[in-house]
Amino acid sequence: MTDQYQDSTFTERRRAQLLAAPDAGGPVHPLHHVSAWLATENCTGGALCPNGQSLAFISDRDGLPALWIATVPGGEAPFRLDTGPDHVRQVSWSPDGRWLTCLLAPFGGEQTRVVALRPDGSDSRVLAGGPGRAGTLGAWRRDGAVVGVTEASRHGGGASTAYAVDPATGQRTELATGPASVVCAFSPDGRYAVVRVGRRGTRQLLWVDIRAGRRARLLAEADATVADARFAADGSRLYLHTDSGRERAALLALPITGRGLRRGVRPSVVASRPDADLDLFALRGERIAVVWNVHGHSALELLEPRRPAHPLPAPAEVVTSCVFSPAGDWLLLGAEGPTEPPHLVRCSVPDGALERLAPAEPPSWRPDELVRPVPLRFTAGDGMELSGWWYNPRGEATGPTAVPDAVPDAHAADQPTALPTALPTVPPTGLPTGQPTVLWLHGGPEAQERPGFAPLLQELAAAGVAVFAPNVRGSSGYGRGFVNADNHERRFAAISDVAEAAHFLINAGLADPTRIGIAGRSYGGYLTLSALVHYPELFRVGVDVCGMADLQTFFAYTEPWIAVAATTKYGDPNRDRELLRELSPLHRLERLVAPLLVVHGEHDTNVPLVEAEQVVHALRERGAAPRLLLFPDEGHEIHGTANRITFVREVVNWLTDHLREADERTA
Repeated sequence: MTDQYQDSTFTERRRAQLLAAPDAGGPVHPLHHVSAWLATENCTGGALCPNGQSLAFISDRDGLPALWIATVPGGEAPFRLDTGPDHVRQVSWSPDGRWLTCLLAPFGGEQTRVVALRPDGSDSRVLAGGPGRAGTLGAWRRDGAVVGVTEASRHGGGASTAYAVDPATGQRTELATGPASVVCAFSPDGRYAVVRVGRRGTRQLLWVDIRAGRRARLLAEADATVADARFAADGSRLYLHTDSGRERAALLALPITGRGLRRGVRPSVVASRPDADLDLFALRGERIAVVWNVHGHSALELLEPRRPAHPLPAPAEVVTSCVFSPAGDWLLLGAEGPTEPPHLVRCSVPDGALERLAPAEPPSWRPDELVRPVPLRFTAGDGMELSGWWYNPRGEATGPTAVPDAVPDAHAADQPTALPTALPTVPPTGLPTGQPTVLWLHGGPEAQERPGFAPLLQELAAAGVAVFAPNVRGSSGYGRGFVNADNHERRFAAISDVAEAAHFLINAGLADPTRIGIAGRSYGGYLTLSALVHYPELFRVGVDVCGMADLQTFFAYTEPWIAVAATTKYGDPNRDRELLRELSPLHRLERLVAPLLVVHGEHDTNVPLVEAEQVVHALRERGAAPRLLLFPDEGHEIHGTANRITFVREVVNWLTDHLREADERTA
């Protein structure tokens, strides 16, 4: 890949348009750099046509996530296919090249649709989902005549049904029904399918004999947080990507006969690591590409029969997607990093040569204009080892730019929540002391803070505010034991992890104890509210972005398919009412003293708007003055480019205003 960075005509043009837009509330601090970061094009979700000469991908080039087509290799300008105003979340190309399928989300909401259309944009039709329902896009059958979809309904009790659908006729064949079902794979002959079902943390894979209508479980226990499957090209093996019955997600293989599964045969291990979770894998012939999550960074390997694993270069710190070209001689990778927005890259195999595909232009800033976060480790009061990413606002030497290789632990199997001892437990030399700091909390909770592209955190650092983004218990990427360590009543420990992170920063001399703010989105917004009411003395200011305030009303008003899948994490709304009430920050708001900004999308039906409204109303009732920033054309995430710049501007201004002076504090 080229190291040359030059001004991007597109980025600079859109940047100028954004800077000329009216300021919501009036900015206090100029956001020239973040405007450039937000103006850049973000490209994700690449899918190749069968001849490998065209690439379908999702780009926000026109301001919202939309479907675009480009030639491979480049040369011709990409063009947009008209799928309407809805946000595009996912795209796939049929194996015969006749269809594209997209997952569309009106206003970025949860009532999604699976739509099929021709590669020229014509002949569009809905295969699943729509108003009051949610569609999910699954795998294609090898002949391109059938695609897997699932559909859930507000009137279906939260279960979703998986189907094999002919996009030409709309004819459906039911495969399986269960919470959060997804069609993972079809056998090469089309006789069998594999469907994932199950609530969060209790996933199961079902083997479906489509002709006979029979189903069998592939996993010994329904205990997986990760569960996916692919058939080998010749149908002789089924590859399983799962952490069922093991601490770390790995790649396994089951032998397949002409009559289906071999009874009583346990899967063999194809690839596993004691220090990393398997994030992604791709198949082409006998070649397998695997992407490991090594303490937040991505590591790629090529596996071939009778050869040792061959490492491949990662185009950025985090690889988000991985697909083989039809000939198997290169990989289409989605990637991003602290200095690199989401983009698509061609990686030749086995030599690892990298070529940027979309967007064709590199970022318009130098890499040293942005902060590369440093991984830090700390220990909770109960001995749980935790880690997070430190964004140094002063641009000084901050130690390693990547997590060091892990030191193997002979007792790792007995310590599922342990982190590698190679992570630093004290701040690297050169870090400033006693500065204003914001804790940023990711969503999920089964997500992970990684060194990806984070314009909000970069703009806070540019404004002189340090950021620490911890992975508290319940986060993914550290093994199955860690991701389940916050279930039900153990969530109180996850809330205390937030306070432990603040104390770590204070004791290490990184944060000014009188100027610590806290912010987060979705589950991170819930943790923000919980920390503000449980530890009001620690935090000077807060920002709650689409967080749950009352778990009981969350279960009552979220989409039923979301509610059913969430009971294993939070508790059952009928059996665990008292626990849900105790865990809900809404019932402790009298303890909240920090100024609070509440941000929400009006079309959010994942965490419905009522969660924000309850918080604002309760605080105003007792004389406080929270601020509500409402986006009328967004859902659970803020996708619109203009809206993102408003969001960043307002959050940065709110936090910096309240962290500027140590002796200012208002309710």
